[in-house]
Amino acid sequence: MHHAPIVVHRLSPSGGRRVTLRVEGHEDILGLARNDADVIEFLRRAGVPDPDELVLGDSGLIDWIGAEPHVYDTDPPDTDL
Repeated sequence: MHHAPIVVHRLSPSGGRRVTLRVEGHEDILGLARNDADVIEFLRRAGVPDPDELVLGDSGLIDWIGAEPHVYDTDPPDTDL
């Protein structure tokens, strides 16, 4: 069970992570984030105060499920040139 009101779920097979917001026992899907900017925008549209500080800081208000925080793709970046 998730305790934080904001949940960034497991990686999707096609990339990205579903973002949900729980308010008064009801969970709303905000969208599929492909980066931190998407999560910030979804939270801003939902009326969450200071979403950039929540996402980029060390907030206990976000549960990052199934992958490290701030990871949105299943493939590591290609660093070979």
